[in-house]
Parts: sequence; structure tokens; C-alpha cells
Amino acid sequence: MGSTPEDRSAFHSISATGLQQLLGGGGDGAVIDELLNAERSRRLLLLRALLDRSVSGSPGSAEPFLSVPDAWGLLERAQTRDPRAVEEVLMAPGTGSWVSSALRRLRGAPHGDTPVPVLLGHLSCLAAAAAAAARIAFTVSVPARGGAVFLPGLGCASLPAEEEWTTARVTGDGQCLRITGAGGEVVVGPDWERRSPGWRPTRRLTLERGGPGTLTLEEHDPYRTFSGPGAPRALSESEARSWQSVLARAWQILQRDEPSHTEAMRRGLMSIAPVPRGERFRPYSSSSAEAFGGINASLPDSASDLAATLVHEFQHIKLGALSHLGPLVRRAEKTDEAPELFHAPWRDDPRPLEGLLQGIYAFFGVTRFWRAHRHTADPAHAPSAHFEFALWRDAVWSTLGSVRGHARLTPLGHRLLESLARSCAGWLGEHVPEAQARPAREAAVSHRARWREHHLQPPPHLVDEAVRAWRRGDPCPPSVHGAPSALSPDEGARFLDTAAVLARHCLTDPDGACRDPGAAADQVRGAGPADVLLARGDRAAARQMLSDQLLDAGPVVGAWAALGRALDGDAEQRAARRFLLRSPQWARAVRNALEREYGERPDPVTLAAWLAGAAARPREQGRASARP
Repeated sequence: MGSTPEDRSAFHSISATGLQQLLGGGGDGAVIDELLNAERSRRLLLLRALLDRSVSGSPGSAEPFLSVPDAWGLLERAQTRDPRAVEEVLMAPGTGSWVSSALRRLRGAPHGDTPVPVLLGHLSCLAAAAAAAARIAFTVSVPARGGAVFLPGLGCASLPAEEEWTTARVTGDGQCLRITGAGGEVVVGPDWERRSPGWRPTRRLTLERGGPGTLTLEEHDPYRTFSGPGAPRALSESEARSWQSVLARAWQILQRDEPSHTEAMRRGLMSIAPVPRGERFRPYSSSSAEAFGGINASLPDSASDLAATLVHEFQHIKLGALSHLGPLVRRAEKTDEAPELFHAPWRDDPRPLEGLLQGIYAFFGVTRFWRAHRHTADPAHAPSAHFEFALWRDAVWSTLGSVRGHARLTPLGHRLLESLARSCAGWLGEHVPEAQARPAREAAVSHRARWREHHLQPPPHLVDEAVRAWRRGDPCPPSVHGAPSALSPDEGARFLDTAAVLARHCLTDPDGACRDPGAAADQVRGAGPADVLLARGDRAAARQMLSDQLLDAGPVVGAWAALGRALDGDAEQRAARRFLLRSPQWARAVRNALEREYGERPDPVTLAAWLAGAAARPREQGRASARP
């Protein structure tokens, strides 16, 4: 790949022009075709490896599964008749997920509790679907889960079943299919797209009326969620119509605001697997490097949100394919050590370098989208677009700064980050109205401070030193400001994006979730009354509420970071505010040690000011500040 031998793959390469586009965060239709060709070869190699290592068996039925070599033979027969039919089955996102998980299982890696014969039997489903589409005669045995028989690209048959895993026989005569199980039979064809008793055809969404391009609305593929075989999740007709409507509107937005990227997305995006709708302003989406072109997503709040989601996940898809051709990160030299982890402004948990690069690339695309959309959105939605642009621009820029030049980056990884940094740097000076820039800054500060309070632990011996100094009435030891904290991931960290979610509510519906602090938790998970007060700008009330919480037993994690935000605008507490937003883990650790060892619960603002080095501890503080 590229101009240096280290960047080149032994089997596939990308043109210099295409590589430059990808490194810049873009890529036209031609480079997507290059990635697809490489992914196709990789998929075939994985299937060949599966064939070499395969075993055959039965999940408890007397009727055997078709062996992997026989399924391969049927695929070859179908390819002779209709190569395109096999190509569509081979390149389906679920096929990539399945073959990767099956190979890992055969190599000894734990991967759920699915019986190995069932896992391998999925190749029979692929072969049956390809043979049916190629209109050749065949008979195969396939696995069925709860009576559901999935044929990729065609649809799903439902048979009566008393056991979780059974077998079914699929027979094709070139026109129709008979799918037969112990409890019944489903007949379908020659029109696979027509619903009939026991048969749900694969739905397809059109990107634009009368135009080219469709996306599979994947309800049936057991490997659609990238995490192992799952049961079908059939949508209602109204849900399917909602997806079609919002996708068509999202595609119009993309054609208008990202015209140079839509052809690439048209060629590279293949399917959306719907997942249950979640909380407003917290949509779910995911993709996998093993499943090129596939997306899992919840129905979004608006068409622009879906447009941003498509951009986000397509960035992941492109970078995953690129990393298959040339690594971006070198393996750690000491594999027995815990991986180095970083703050990611879009995640609750600390992320390894590989994952951080994926996030940078994805949110670079999201920033690019909102940068354009904020100038074309209707007036009611423009403030939200300005907010999203400001939030993700600064998130990408700060994260780039934390890993640019990292020793584990390959030359390709260095080129990627430097290219993205050049573009992002040019966005930093672009004007965002203060009404949206301010909450974006606050959301970023809140996430970083809460992340530190959850995941960083000061050295215990220095915490003890600070406690002794506080008890003596001495100034805060200088070590508090110079000693690094250790990363200790808190698996309970959740909803660190609460400030951003509340900001979105306030921008779109000030009389909604932001109106009643006491009812916030009903609409925004992780939000407390003080968070709502901060979102509304009532810092004095938030400060009082947070101080009361921190004087009580067992304050919630994140309260110190929130107190730092509440002190904004108080000229006498600037040092305390800066300290709490930079090092809330110190305030939490010292306060907890004082209560644990001496029963003291000091005034939070006084403790923060002392830790900041801005004031000595008042002599009258101490045990008297503890609440019973």
C-alpha cells in the first residue's frame, strides 16, 4: 500500500489516490470498490481456512447436517450457474461475522454456547440461498433455531419446533423451495419477495425514489448483531415504514450536505439491522470490521441524526477494511502487561489505542457532516447542528493531540492522524454562535472531569500525606499537583455524556427535560437535579445542592466534577474550579479517606480550595464539619 514497502499488502493494494482519500477521512466510489475487492479475497481465504479445519456433526438430531465440503461444492455449482448469486451471499455482512466467529471457535476461542455443528451448518444456509437464487435443483439440510430457517438475501421460514436447535431440509427445483421440518413445511417461490404463510421475505429499503441503491433491512440474519447467532427480530409494518421514511429523508440530507461521499456510501453500505429504540439523544449504532457494509442501529430521533449515524458507521467500515490491508498500530512489545488506555470523549470506558483511532476516524466524519449541515438545516434545527459541530470538533482535536506521535503507530497510522489533524485544525477557527458553543464546551469539560473522577486513582501514600496535612492545618502538599494518578477502570462508569444529552434537550425543548430538575432522571438516565440546574445555568442552586450531597455519606461519583462546573463564574473560587475540573479524583480520594479514617466530611468548596493551593485549611474546620 502507498509509496513505502511497509505500507504495502502482499496481496492487495490501494491506489495512491484512493489511499490519500481514505487517510483524509474520505474516499470515493472507486476506492470503495478497491476495499470491496480486498474484502472479497479475505472472505474467500477465511472460508478456505474454515473448509480446511472444519468438522461435521449433528446438534442432537438423527438427521445429519450437510458437511462443510458438501456445502462448498453446492456453492461452486451455484457459482457456475449464477456468479452474482454467490457473490451476494458471500459478501453479505452477516457472512463475514459468521465465518470469523466460526474460525475462532475452531481454533479454541470461546464464543458463546452455540454447538459447533450448528455454527458450521450455517454454511449450508449460505449454499441453499445461493443455489435458490441461481435457480438450480438441490437438497440440503440446514440448522434451524426455534424453527426459524434463515436463507441470506431471501428471507426466513418459520417452522413449528419444540427444541431450540433442530434441522430442516431445503429442497429447490429451480423455481420453488420446500423447507421441511419435523413439524411442518413451508413452500415459497418463485417470487421470494412475496410474503406467504410461514415465510417472511428480506425487506429492502430504497435510498431514493426511482434511484439506484438499496439497503437490506436485516431482521433475520442470526449473525447480524456481530456477537453470535441470535433469533430473528421481525419488525411490524409500521416500523418498516418508519425506517423507509427516515432513511429516504436522511439520504436527501446526505446528497445535499455530503455530495462527494454519497456515492461511496451507496456502494459500500449494504444493510441496517434494527435494534430496539433507546432514550432520546442516545441512539445506538455499531459496526464490525468483520462485517463490511453492515450496521446495527436504533431508529433515530430525526433524519439528520440517521444521516450522522450512517456517516459515523461508514467511517468505521472504511477504516476496518483499511486496517485489514495495513496495520495502523504495532502490537505491544510486552503482551503480558495491561494495555495502555486513553480517554475517549465519546465513551464511558477507557479505550486502547486501536479503538481510539477508530473513534477518531468515525467522529471526524461526524464533525465533517455537522459542519456542512449547520448551514443548510432549517432554522429550528440549526442550533442543534451548531452544537454537534462544536462538540465533536473539539473532541476529535483533543483526542488527536493525546496520541499523535505515539510510539506504537505504524507509518500508516502516523500518516492517518497527521492528515486528519490538518483538516481538523482548519475547522477550529470556524465561528459557532456562543449560545451553542458554550454548552458544547461545558459538555466536553464535564465528560473529561467525570471520566477522571471515575477512572483515575491518586497514589494512596500521597492521599495519606494530604490527609495528615489537612488535619494539621498545613498547606496542601505540592505532591498533590505533581504526582500522576494511576488508571483504574471503573466498570460501573455510566452516562458520562449526561451534560451533552441535557444540552440537546435544552436546545430543542427548554420546557421539557430541563424544566423540572426533580423529574430529570425519568427522561435522561444518569441525570440528577444538580445536572439539570447546571444545564439551565443555575450554578448557585447547583453548588448548594452538590455541596449538600458531598457533605452526606456516600456521595455519587461525579459530584466533584459537577461541583467544579458549578463554581464557574465565582471569582473567589477560580483555583478550586480549575482543580476540580482537572483533578476531581484527588478531592474524592481525600474526602473519602477523611470520612473513613476520622469520620470527617469537610466542606467541599473549602477542601477544593485547599487542594488547589489557594487557601490554608481554616483551623475551625475538622471534626466539626462532619455530619452525623
